[in-house]
Amino acid sequence: MIKHKKGQMKIQQMVFLLVAVTIFFVLVGMFFVTVVFSGLRESAALLEEENALLLVSKLANSPEFSCGNAFGSTKINCIDSDKAMALKNNINKYSGFWGVDGIEIKKIYPEDERICTFENYPDCGEILLLSSRGTGVSNFVALCKKENIEGQIYDKCELARISVYYGE
Repeated sequence: MIKHKKGQMKIQQMVFLLVAVTIFFVLVGMFFVTVVFSGLRESAALLEEENALLLVSKLANSPEFSCGNAFGSTKINCIDSDKAMALKNNINKYSGFWGVDGIEIKKIYPEDERICTFENYPDCGEILLLSSRGTGVSNFVALCKKENIEGQIYDKCELARISVYYGE
């Protein structure tokens, strides 16, 4: 009988040892997973910001905004303000197209604080395409339009900043 109890005791010790080793490896695994995924949220935020930076640099040269050849030659980082205002009229169709929460174009020089509407255009300084909220990134652009003075049509370009807003 005594030998039988010694065998049971050794089996119980082995079971407890296996349970302890299993718990140890589970804890080590959980620690490893926590360390690996701890920067995941920050990485996602950085990736979203990087995508917005790339978008803001490409947006001015997209067909929806770019001056194209309308002003003599192909201009880089040039926004046609007439196209932007036309786009403002149809912005509901484009609301999810770029995957951002806000787009605004603001004249820097000459400075004008008035928000553009169809009634006061072109005597305004800020075109709000999508409501701007969240974190924003911006880039400098030329904001150009055709003007008619005394029957003479000329290209008028002003310094502006295009801002893209993303996230809450």
